[in-house]
Amino acid sequence: MGVLLDAISWLLLSLGGVFVFIGGLGALRMPNLYTRMHAASLTDTMGAVLIIVGIMLQAGASLAAIKLFAILLFLLLTSPTASNALASAALLAGMRPGEARTEDEEPGK
Repeated sequence: MGVLLDAISWLLLSLGGVFVFIGGLGALRMPNLYTRMHAASLTDTMGAVLIIVGIMLQAGASLAAIKLFAILLFLLLTSPTASNALASAALLAGMRPGEARTEDEEPGK
């Protein structure tokens, strides 16, 4: 049973790393703030969840697993809130979702 838990844990950790990598790549490749924010927030949240669950499996039934679960709940509550706050701030600053700005079109240049 220990080998199976280790295999599942390492699978979750690896998948979490892949999700975080894809989120970072998406943040670099997307054309504007809203698509970058969408790509990064979804994949980074999923990657962090997978990584924390993988670590929880490694920790077993202990106080560390309970603390990791509390961190997981905090992450699931704050990540969408932070993304919403960022989108609201961008909208208030005048960036509309349909506008795609490049580095050459930045205001003030």
